[in-house]
Amino acid sequence: MRILFLGAAQTVTGSMFLLETDSGKILVDCGMYQGRRQETRKRNRSLPMPVHDADAVILTHAHIDHSGNIPSLVKSGYKGSIYCTPATRDLCQSMLRDSGRIQEHDAEYLNNKYRHDPDWQNIQPIYTEKDAVKALYQFVAYPYWRSFYPIEKVRVTFFDAGHVLGSAFALVEAEGKRILFSGDIGRVNMPILRDPEVPAKADYVVMESTYGNREHGPIEDTRNALAQVVNEAVAKKGKIIIPSFALERTQEVVYGLNELIRQKKIPQIPIFVDSPLAVNVTHVFKTHPECYDYETLKFMEEHGDPFGFEMLTYTQSVQESIALNDEKGPMIIISASGMCEAGRILHHLRNNIESPDNTIVIVGFMAQHTLGRRLVEGREEIKIFGIKRRRRAKVVVLDGFSAHAGQQGLINFAKMAGPETQKVFLVHGEIDSQKELAQELKKRQMNVEIPSMGDIAQL
Repeated sequence: MRILFLGAAQTVTGSMFLLETDSGKILVDCGMYQGRRQETRKRNRSLPMPVHDADAVILTHAHIDHSGNIPSLVKSGYKGSIYCTPATRDLCQSMLRDSGRIQEHDAEYLNNKYRHDPDWQNIQPIYTEKDAVKALYQFVAYPYWRSFYPIEKVRVTFFDAGHVLGSAFALVEAEGKRILFSGDIGRVNMPILRDPEVPAKADYVVMESTYGNREHGPIEDTRNALAQVVNEAVAKKGKIIIPSFALERTQEVVYGLNELIRQKKIPQIPIFVDSPLAVNVTHVFKTHPECYDYETLKFMEEHGDPFGFEMLTYTQSVQESIALNDEKGPMIIISASGMCEAGRILHHLRNNIESPDNTIVIVGFMAQHTLGRRLVEGREEIKIFGIKRRRRAKVVVLDGFSAHAGQQGLINFAKMAGPETQKVFLVHGEIDSQKELAQELKKRQMNVEIPSMGDIAQL
């Protein structure tokens, strides 16, 4: 038995791992890579050859860097099942269709914009919304703790990862061995979702390491910092632009703003969630309260809908989105995509980045070579839709909203997998983060490996 590391190896995005057993081959996640535009298109357009031999697919959760290339896989001929939790299936109904739709719109926009450039080569979407819909027919949902057999003699069980709605650790049992794929590991004491479960004992662990070299502050400190940002922007009558993943991060930010307004820590100013995907995802949240923690259930009982309140507006149409350009501040606009690589957030950044009255609030991890990372790095000049813009807006980074475990949470996860663990493979992280986490795990007598792209591990 062996594992092929085909994505998210020494990088954060593009999760893709192939487990080969005597009974068949299982692909764990099939995510989109996010980085430099040319490299992103190349890597996402050409799936690694071994994935085409997969007999089954296990999907840990719905984030696009874990699920986003499933339509490409199906488009290339994969006819097997895609196994996930019920909430992940429901989220992917919106997430993957939206991904295909954005690719179509962005290709049309760029091709039209540069149609008179003799050096411009028309780009095509990697897949379309129609391709995504076709892939959704192959999804099969299993709840947490109910084991199933994706292929003969291989048993899989999902455990609650506490990262995003429906996220799961996947325990694979085959040939007398137990392999635990972490997907993304959530944080404890975060709003909305239950804390991550104690993972089952495992012989091998394939574990994310996004925040392997740092910790997050308490969520209350982050909310107070957000309140300060809002109050400063209100004093300048500026706009607050929040790039946010439509899944989980948007709901957490909305929940936090709801609390701040209720506690009178910020004034009642207009708040817009300008993302059709976030609207659909929020609807899915409302249909899966079985994933909520006690505090959120209690909030709902006492105060009603945590994702809807007086000053909050969800925009759907393009016309509503464009109209926000003419609205005067103060106001808050939350929009996708989270790493500022596609979608409506690009238009809001283009229209607001050059005013010193405005503030851009970064509330999540930004992968290398993305527009979001360039904002975090404080670049004075930013290219949006191929045109350089002077960044005069203030940029504030609030890491505390992250849904990923920090270093200690990752160490705890590895320790709880049990002393019988023969090896921990660190994936889904940048190399500096992985090296520091590996050192900490080795201090605790753990055998650690940091695979490179294309590496093969014999189990």
